[in-house]
Amino acid sequence: MSDVSCVITGGGDGEGPGGADALRASVESVLGQSMRAAEALVVLASAADPAVRTTARALAARAPERVRLVHADPAARTTGALRNAGLDAATGRYVLVLGSGERLQKHACRNLWQAGETSRADLIAGRWSRIADESGKEREPSWQGELFARSRTLTRFTEAPQLVVRDALVTGFCLRREAARRHGLRYEEDLAHGEILFGPIAAASVGRIALVRRLIVTGRAVPDRARDLIALVEAHRRVANTLVAHGLPELREEREKAFHRDHLVPLVRSFPALPAVRRDRVAAAAARTLTGPVPPELPPLERVAVSLLGRGDTEGVLAAAYALSRPATVCAPLTTGADGRVGWGGEGEEPVADITELGHQYRRFGEMRLMNRLTRCAAADGGRLLLEGRLVLPGHTGPAPGAPLTASLEFRARGGARAVAFPAEVVRHEGTGITWRARADVARRLRPVGVRDTAWDARLIVEADGVRSVSDLFAPQDQVAGAVRFAARPRLGRLAGDTWEPYITVKDHFALRLAARRRPARTAHRLVRYATRFRPARKAKLLVRALRKRLDRYRSRGFKAPAYNTWLTRLPVRRGSVVFESHMGTCYGDSPRALYEEIRRQGLKLHATWSYDPSPAGFPDDARLVRRWSWRYLWALARAEYWVDNQGFPQHLRKPRHTTYLQTWHGSAYKRMGFDETRVRLQNAPQRERLQQAVDRFDHFLVRSEHDVNTLARAYRLPEERLLRTGYPRNDALIAERTRAETEGRLPRPPLAGELGLDDHKKTVLYAPTFRGGPGKQRKSRLLLDVREFAERFGGTHTLLVRAHYLESARLPVCPPGTVVDVSRHHDVSELLAITDVLVTDYSSIMFDFALLDRPVVLFAPDLEAYAAERGSYFDLRERAPGPVTATQDELFTALAELKKSDTRYADQRRAFAEKFGAYDRGDAARATVAALFGTAASRGDRHTTDHDRGAGR
Repeated sequence: MSDVSCVITGGGDGEGPGGADALRASVESVLGQSMRAAEALVVLASAADPAVRTTARALAARAPERVRLVHADPAARTTGALRNAGLDAATGRYVLVLGSGERLQKHACRNLWQAGETSRADLIAGRWSRIADESGKEREPSWQGELFARSRTLTRFTEAPQLVVRDALVTGFCLRREAARRHGLRYEEDLAHGEILFGPIAAASVGRIALVRRLIVTGRAVPDRARDLIALVEAHRRVANTLVAHGLPELREEREKAFHRDHLVPLVRSFPALPAVRRDRVAAAAARTLTGPVPPELPPLERVAVSLLGRGDTEGVLAAAYALSRPATVCAPLTTGADGRVGWGGEGEEPVADITELGHQYRRFGEMRLMNRLTRCAAADGGRLLLEGRLVLPGHTGPAPGAPLTASLEFRARGGARAVAFPAEVVRHEGTGITWRARADVARRLRPVGVRDTAWDARLIVEADGVRSVSDLFAPQDQVAGAVRFAARPRLGRLAGDTWEPYITVKDHFALRLAARRRPARTAHRLVRYATRFRPARKAKLLVRALRKRLDRYRSRGFKAPAYNTWLTRLPVRRGSVVFESHMGTCYGDSPRALYEEIRRQGLKLHATWSYDPSPAGFPDDARLVRRWSWRYLWALARAEYWVDNQGFPQHLRKPRHTTYLQTWHGSAYKRMGFDETRVRLQNAPQRERLQQAVDRFDHFLVRSEHDVNTLARAYRLPEERLLRTGYPRNDALIAERTRAETEGRLPRPPLAGELGLDDHKKTVLYAPTFRGGPGKQRKSRLLLDVREFAERFGGTHTLLVRAHYLESARLPVCPPGTVVDVSRHHDVSELLAITDVLVTDYSSIMFDFALLDRPVVLFAPDLEAYAAERGSYFDLRERAPGPVTATQDELFTALAELKKSDTRYADQRRAFAEKFGAYDRGDAARATVAALFGTAASRGDRHTTDHDRGAGR
């Protein structure tokens, strides 16, 4: 008896694609298991394809002890019936079912078996991936990350509701065979997609469930939702009814929402690729099948898409599909109600859904992207291309109905600047849009070179009252397939191509491509193809590839770091040279900037070099710049007398003996740092040693209070003699701004307020959350604060500045003008603090700096307990916070609405906070630091600074 029986079906009705090849891939993945006691149970239908039968027999003959053939009853024709036959024939302690073409990872059976034996669970589930596109790339559903974040054992499936809310148990799991028989678990034989129902029923029936964080199965095929819509809906409804039968109506609601997002929304997205007849058929089937309400929790465009699908509106679904892939594009007329809410649909129509939060109402004609639907593509008289279309107008903006309109159809070479325009012969208002018609003599006027400019994208430019609107032409994939062709005259001659072919790109845009249709061009293309693929050409390509690989190696950090440490560090010092770096080269700001500008103010003869990464934008025009990790950067570091930065020069680079390293750091510590971090304590000895070597490079370390001495200095094991108790140079500007505000008043604000368009009569709130990532984590973040809701509640009296952490990025929704401004890319946060009236943050060290201004601080920390437990902290934030600590958004908004009360209540605590954590910030930190570090160096500096010193190295 085997430990794991893997049931693989072959040849039933509704069986997935692949046939014999799919069966072979699945069986061979079982034979390749590291756990030898795993058998493949191949269930053959009586009507199985002969190739499938031949393949199955060959596999069984190759490994008779591990591959068994089961010939199903002739009445068993559906996939569910075949799988039940496999369950009946299984003899293993555990039974696992694989769909057509699905493959087990090498250690899948071992991982499932070990988890089952250790936990005594009846159902063991792990992760799976599916084929994402035609190229065969695999992708895991995003929701699996949270569900299988760690291996664990559940006593009831409701402890992990995602198991039945999403299609988690369609594959990648196994059942204890004895438990399956005890509970009578069977596949529904009358259901085309019985696998969707089997897993949830099994989870609800058995006792203990083990979750394994390992990937178990790959190669799951995405269901053909257009073909199987009715069957998918029926399977989903049976799952929902099962949840209700178990007294879990709330999970049924979650299941409804997940089904819409996982199946119906992707079906809408696929509409442009479907033929017209099939689109109509699917829309009609959806109108008959989708009778329930659309979950209101869905995002607005997804609500629109599913609502239109349920109505059977083929054209509306096409527009919704385009909008889903381009949320910033207006794809249908909009309706604005008396309350200012915006709905999808024109005047006189009932809005399909509320889409106010997309912010289309805040954009004007010319600023917004409009859907331009191509309605006709044909050949006109004289061999010209005839195009007709309709440009959507949103309703709240656009040219007046009687305003004169002009338009031109432009073709632009892809990847180049060449463009050819043709005037539109008809352009007029018509209801809720603008209809247009243009004839383009592409054969005569479109003259490509014929090498790299073989694809030309079309767009329409409409002008009204001096305002231009540019839009791409949208059409479904079958709109122009083989419709018309035109002669082409490439500048390299007809051998480069002879025909213009209209086509629709993968992004649903209309374009022209240069093709070879006639014999001379086809022959030339074949010769070029042969010449680039025969043996000498292949060898040349291999040689070029090898050379490129060698050059890439020379450019790699793995090559540069040893070369720097071995050879460049032996170079003689250049007296008076300083390399500045702020936040690993990402900006020109913080304390390095303050020190640099203090040096320039004093006129010290020092040779300063700034590193940048990835762009030099925002750095002074006359500064000498070098790209981080370039050879010029390494040369500058090796010869520098001083290094100055606030984060850390690359750990792998050794500091030369002649260099003095000033580490200004970038904030006081609330969360544990350095060797106090759990993550660092769990590292192996070599990793901790590398961190210690990087820290040992510091010759001086700036602190702004004894709190820094007791936390940062101790956490990084810095001796007392390396500490400079001068405060942070970047905070000198904050001390000066507080003094100015106390003596002269808050107005006028610093110049940056005018550059950002801030209203003097509105309070400025800066939202600056901390970095929540870690090594190897994604840099995209989701803001915990709902920016749109803030704009709705406080937009009339407040302007919100949003600054994401420099290692992260966050996409902001469209909000009313003057309510929300993204300042994440602004180089110097001190300039932002100077114009801020209220700071909203969580655990960021920015609160220690802002407290110096003696202005209100509100902490928004919904995950305080979890964050403190995971990262660790040096003090209780609630006890020492310089302002109220809020756990929910409602609490935050209440605190902002009652700011005057809390400001008075927290005034003394805020001043005590500033005194404790900024005791050495007295407004002269830059001068004191320059004196301590460069006092003796200035007299040795060169008398003249050359042009090369100022501008080279960019």
